[in-house]
Amino acid sequence: MPSDRIVAVGFLTQSDLKLLGQGFDRLFPVTDDATFDDLLKQLEGITGVPTDENAGKAAGK
Repeated sequence: MPSDRIVAVGFLTQSDLKLLGQGFDRLFPVTDDATFDDLLKQLEGITGVPTDENAGKAAGK
């Protein structure tokens, strides 16, 4: 089904889930371990750069 395709993957905290509310029901909990520490450190260092498509949205256009 085209409507069931994956469009995003993210790491969320318990607080994030609380903000998303009851409508967010497809999550896969992970255990707290150091397996992805290096990856997470690299991801946290990335600065977002808007694409041309999204540049106007960030400026409120």
